[in-house]
Amino acid sequence: MKKLLNEYDKPTKAHYKILFLSWAGWVFDFYDLILYTFLMMQIKKELNFTDVQISFVLGASLAATALGGIIFGYLSDKYGRKKVLQWTILTYSVGTFLSGFSYTIGFLLIFRIITGLGVGGEWGTGQTYIGETFPAKLRGRYGAFMQTGAPIGIALATLVGGYIAPEIGWRMCFFVSILPAIIVILIRKKLPESDIWEERRKLIESGQLTEEEIRLEKKSKFIALFAPEYRKFFILALVLAVFDMSAYWFTYSWMPGYLHQQREFTMAKSALFMLFTQTGGFLGYFTFGFVADKFGRRPAYSVYSVIMAFGLLMITTFWHIIVIEQYLILVCMFLVGFGTGMFGGYGPLFSELFPTKIRGTAMGTAFNLARGIQFFTPVIIAVVATNYGLGGGISIAAVFALLTGAWIWTFPETRGKKVTILKFEE
Repeated sequence: MKKLLNEYDKPTKAHYKILFLSWAGWVFDFYDLILYTFLMMQIKKELNFTDVQISFVLGASLAATALGGIIFGYLSDKYGRKKVLQWTILTYSVGTFLSGFSYTIGFLLIFRIITGLGVGGEWGTGQTYIGETFPAKLRGRYGAFMQTGAPIGIALATLVGGYIAPEIGWRMCFFVSILPAIIVILIRKKLPESDIWEERRKLIESGQLTEEEIRLEKKSKFIALFAPEYRKFFILALVLAVFDMSAYWFTYSWMPGYLHQQREFTMAKSALFMLFTQTGGFLGYFTFGFVADKFGRRPAYSVYSVIMAFGLLMITTFWHIIVIEQYLILVCMFLVGFGTGMFGGYGPLFSELFPTKIRGTAMGTAFNLARGIQFFTPVIIAVVATNYGLGGGISIAAVFALLTGAWIWTFPETRGKKVTILKFEE
């Protein structure tokens, strides 16, 4: 009998193909979201939007990720990881391309919502794909490696938004973002499907499931998340994601604007400092998986969350201390990025907590409901800024980072757990 992909001791060519598409999808996922934060000032000026209006559009795209996560998570459980991952990338690529045709707040809102739908579906599907195919002892590091696509995507958005957009304009920046769709077209036929998902489908088609398992299969996958055996873990996962997402988006939704407006950096200098942050982010994501596989998911989350919170407080509340030396600002910006490496733990953690029949739904729903709640984040920062400056709003992120590090201890330690076709095994 042919071995399942996750039964190999070392990654094969098939594993690396899966990793590449998932990673590339995540690169352009974050590129599309963060590019908008750099273009907000240009769009605001040309279309005469207020800060609240331009923040509302960003918030709406984040809210759409929640719906996208649910929809595409369900579709990936039904139609397969490979196919649906491609659909998500095509969706957010088209949404970003269409954003370049916006002339009113209404059209911009619609196109950014389309982008958000695809973005919301990509993470859960990609991480499920990796979680089901990579060996248990390596799942943490490769799930985290996929997350290195986030700082790469942000760095790419920083280069385009900070250096190229002033030359070619915000519309052209959106137009050139159709590239991910081309990547999907070129490589889609070379990818294998998740064999765990295929094995489960064969069991269903051959009638080898028990009556109880068949009954559960016919249930709504979303409703199944609240079944007694999964409800506790799903709620714990959702709260963890809400805390961590809040830490992330309170940090990044206005960070370029904060450096430009409140700290009076040029856009080029803001972009340079953001690049330094993403250098830290890349190293944080890259190392998190090794730390989590060696010491456990819980200790890794806690350490990285404290690092992020410290960096955040220094670049906002205690700016007057570090501003005396330029290198201190760079070090703290680096620490903020490095701490976000804890996002590398979600894919492995969720893969180990939920069974195949609802794994994609659980990942997509928990992660993207949390991101959808961030609809309020950019608006809250804009409102808080009227009295306390943008730094005051961004500093709230430190509180959520610390809550993330504490909440992870409500979970069992899942390091090294085996992912199976029908259930989660000790």
